[in-house]
Amino acid sequence: MISKNKLKYIHSLELKKNRMAEQVFVAEGNKLVADMLPAYSCKWLLAKPCWMATQGDIKAEELIVAEEEDIRKASFLKSPQDVLAVFRYPDWKLEEANPKEELVLVLDGIQDPGNLGTIVRLADWFGIEHLVCSPDTADIFNPKSVQATMGALAHVKVHYTDLTDYIRQWKAAGVPVYGTFLDGDNLYERTLTRNGLLVMGNEGNGVRPEVAALADERLYIPNYPQERETAESLNVAIATAILCSEFRRRLL
Repeated sequence: MISKNKLKYIHSLELKKNRMAEQVFVAEGNKLVADMLPAYSCKWLLAKPCWMATQGDIKAEELIVAEEEDIRKASFLKSPQDVLAVFRYPDWKLEEANPKEELVLVLDGIQDPGNLGTIVRLADWFGIEHLVCSPDTADIFNPKSVQATMGALAHVKVHYTDLTDYIRQWKAAGVPVYGTFLDGDNLYERTLTRNGLLVMGNEGNGVRPEVAALADERLYIPNYPQERETAESLNVAIATAILCSEFRRRLL
């Protein structure tokens, strides 16, 4: 059975300031936690015996055997599963991302945690190992973001920094900078490279002007047929999927 103090502690981690202070975050769900265990240090894990029995040697500092009611009380989900874990923050280094050798996704002010988590999942699918985010992008360790990654956070590293300085530094080193814009050039008619920075903008406002000014290539995903009236724009996660797919297709 889980104590009231531990329940209070778990729910406190819904707030970013508490996650930052403790340097931990929550992940839950049978497959998600199983995927995360090899990649992160687990502070403690709350699970039903049936889940524990399928995992073998569970590397966690503290294991708590839970009843269904314990999971329900602790969970952030409407339909809790069999396990919830508290993981320690990873020691990711921005210097590990090298857009001279690989494609790096850059996120400028993505606000929705679900969009961010989905983009991490997409990055993992398309072999992109690093995301570089503006400081006002949603926190990847928000429980909703973690959940939306569906375990991809075990393979993709997410960094936060000032984008203007970061992009300017790599641009000066000859790295191509791609951005997405409603007034850009047709994605399918432009030359795309295997490396570089691919900038995706805020859900409502797009890429902010000071970042947009640094783009070498302004890309646009055309609707079909082009004369047909459509919605003004695509969801940022869907747009990211289309762009990543086209970048990777060019490598085939």
